[in-house]
Amino acid sequence: MLRRRFGRTNLQIPVLSCGGMRYQYKWQDAAPEEIPLEQQENLEACIHRALELGINHIETARGYGTSEMQLGRILPGIQREKLIIQTKVGPRADAAEFVNTFEKSMAYLHLEYVDMLSFHGVNTLEHLEHILKPGGCLEAMRKLQKEGRVRHVGFSTHGACSVILKAIESDVFEYLNLHWYYVNPINTPAVEAAAKRDMGVFIISPTDKGGMLQKPSAKMEQLCSPLLPMQFNDLFCLSHHTVHTLSIGASRPSDFDAHVEALPYLADVSAALVQPLANIQGALEAEFGEEWVNGWWKGLPEYTETPGGVNVQEILRLYTFGKALDLMEWAKGRYNLLTGEDHWVPGRNSGEIDEDELLPLLEESPFPRRVIHMLREAHEELAGEQLKRLSQSVS
Repeated sequence: MLRRRFGRTNLQIPVLSCGGMRYQYKWQDAAPEEIPLEQQENLEACIHRALELGINHIETARGYGTSEMQLGRILPGIQREKLIIQTKVGPRADAAEFVNTFEKSMAYLHLEYVDMLSFHGVNTLEHLEHILKPGGCLEAMRKLQKEGRVRHVGFSTHGACSVILKAIESDVFEYLNLHWYYVNPINTPAVEAAAKRDMGVFIISPTDKGGMLQKPSAKMEQLCSPLLPMQFNDLFCLSHHTVHTLSIGASRPSDFDAHVEALPYLADVSAALVQPLANIQGALEAEFGEEWVNGWWKGLPEYTETPGGVNVQEILRLYTFGKALDLMEWAKGRYNLLTGEDHWVPGRNSGEIDEDELLPLLEESPFPRRVIHMLREAHEELAGEQLKRLSQSVS
């Protein structure tokens, strides 16, 4: 297993991490006796397989239902020094509530300390304020560090890039978990800013959120050949040395295999990527033209700045990559989460846009009128029944 220095934590982290959000029994807490034996055995088999492969970074969260409880049945039996354990707790307006939730995590995990504790879902400026204000969650976190119960502090985010940048610029975090991969260039400034502050960079769900690459389209398979699409995306992310690890959200032990098989290509990653990158760029340009492909994201307002909170950046991202690469199932799934009611998938879809209100906000875009057209076209092709995330209450 290849390892990289995880920013200023100085942890030697494997380039693949074991994410704990898909092998658990439920997305909600459950009584211990409710957990079926086969569900527990599967989780433990995933952990054993990860460790066999050298993947000793186990990442979970209070908001992942029974994940912590189930991990607490196996982790205490493994030599602690061999593990890098990360859990996540959402920021709270009341720091005492944050600490109480952390205590619940630790009771489930049956560990004396965690190597990393993340503020989970720093998606808005209000969340960041809960952390940084006097008497806020950061002060509580520092106390936990002094007690030896938390070693390194970071945050995870699904928020707008401007929010991520403000969190990075606060300079109080050692690492971050964020979305960034081939089909999500929007967060590139955040990855670059983190590198300047020597922060560890953990990529959330690159396979699923990166295009549902666990079940890719035939077109995407052809474009990425001889690599699998998920392998292409892994190598694309890891070819940037500012990225240190990718979350593999395994639901069964064999889910690690294809990712591990891609790692030898990192020895000459440019050669491995050159043809798939050219193929994918060609497909994008054939669908939308070179100018759009090389600049669709430029000068777009964030959802907090648009009438009705329309998430222009996200919609154009989903439609551009979904349409050109035949990833429409992924694009539709993500688009129909844009209800404006959930900060984990922020903003609204483009079902009701007012051209006269939106157009003045597109003055810095190279394609203001085309953006309007594309938003309408995206809604026609992507809109369907409103969806909900797997977990509607992440803590």
